[in-house]
Amino acid sequence: MSTIQMLINGEHLGATGGKTFARKNPLDGSAATIAPAATPGDAHRAVDAAAAAFAAWSQTGPTQRREYLLRAADELQAREQAFVQAMAGETGASAIWAGFNVHLAAGMLREAAGLTTQVGGEVIPSDVPGNLAMGLRVPAGVVVGMAPWNAPVILGVRAVATPLACGNTVVLKGSEMCPATHGLVIEALQASGLPAGVVNFVTNAPEDAAAVVQALVAHPATRRVNFTGSTKVGRIIARLCAEHLKPSVLELGGKAPLVVLDDADLDTAVNAAAFGAYMNSGQICMATERIVVDERIADAFVGRLAAKARALPVGDPRKGPVVLGSVVDMSTVERCNAMIDDALAKGATLVCGGKSDDTLMPATLLDHVTPAMRIYGEEAFGPVRVVVRVDGEEAAVACANDNAYGLSAAVIGADVARAMRVAARIQSGICHVNGPTVHDEAQMPFGGVKDSGWGRFGGKAGIEAFTDLRWMTVQTGPRQYPF
Repeated sequence: MSTIQMLINGEHLGATGGKTFARKNPLDGSAATIAPAATPGDAHRAVDAAAAAFAAWSQTGPTQRREYLLRAADELQAREQAFVQAMAGETGASAIWAGFNVHLAAGMLREAAGLTTQVGGEVIPSDVPGNLAMGLRVPAGVVVGMAPWNAPVILGVRAVATPLACGNTVVLKGSEMCPATHGLVIEALQASGLPAGVVNFVTNAPEDAAAVVQALVAHPATRRVNFTGSTKVGRIIARLCAEHLKPSVLELGGKAPLVVLDDADLDTAVNAAAFGAYMNSGQICMATERIVVDERIADAFVGRLAAKARALPVGDPRKGPVVLGSVVDMSTVERCNAMIDDALAKGATLVCGGKSDDTLMPATLLDHVTPAMRIYGEEAFGPVRVVVRVDGEEAAVACANDNAYGLSAAVIGADVARAMRVAARIQSGICHVNGPTVHDEAQMPFGGVKDSGWGRFGGKAGIEAFTDLRWMTVQTGPRQYPF
């Protein structure tokens, strides 16, 4: 068990009144972390600290900001084993997933370091003689980031790295499910030598989340909000941001389709499907939730995928290497079990895996799934995946688009031009041809459409999200006025 503190204005603090909460391990119920249960007042103090630090940080040169971020990347990687232990304890994640989180998050910090000299602008032709007109990208101010538990290092870093590169100061609200993991992200940032108040960190008990989020968003100094999480909570954040006129970036739920065309190479399709479906036990926003397969090759594909899925090791990640560790809690088990029951009652076939009595859920595959079944349209967010058989390209596109979400997608086909045409018709913010739906790189514009949210993280898109575009002019000669 670890005990952590918040970070406000460079000081490690407990919550006002000393209240704490426990995050328990999903496998055995033991206390993994004891963390401060922040009050709205604590949230206000964190934003106050960020606001006070903004004036100096926003004027810090790009080279100096780059150096801080590069040091933070090194500090993050130096803590890899601590992240592995924290994620196994708090969310049941495998060492493979934790290591991938650290690797990509360090890359995000290095990419953000490279962006410090890319926060630019343009000269815009003016109709006024002698007028030099410019559109300048300038830091927005205090950025509040809210990161989830499922990819905690990646998404914790993503919530703050580009905002810092752009000259903003930040407050990270850690997830109630992994406060120690998010605390390690903050520890790495602080170890880079960042000035007090540039990065701040608050944690809250689950029952206090609404009040703490309200305080963070409503604070007059908050200028941007970014949130990654469920669509249900994202709608609440969106309404709150709209009420207070705070621009937001929202990356929400997904139901990623992987379309397997009739000319697909089966090894390519099976490997992409297995990785996208079962990495981190399917608890990834980009996870392959529906495998849309042309019926001409469906039998061969399903047989191969089932064989691969059955061989994936499941176990307690604290006791050795596994591919599927624990899911995050029993509510995931109960939701997935109910979806399996519903699908089987309505005609689906259980190919491998099945229902579970605990959080060590096996890789499960259901075939012959139809729109009448809950799991066809609802996000499972667990290691239960479905095959929907379709007749031809048109039916495949219609099936891929037949849900409210639009984050990631993939198309597998030997004729790349054809696969590209299919990909162009899928309604998603991200689509990969002959690759898995789970794919992230720090420099790419990451985000969704429809109920998967709005705005983009990553690269130049991130600069646009976390800066204001300001029009400035300089009159270089005499100007004529009408009176």
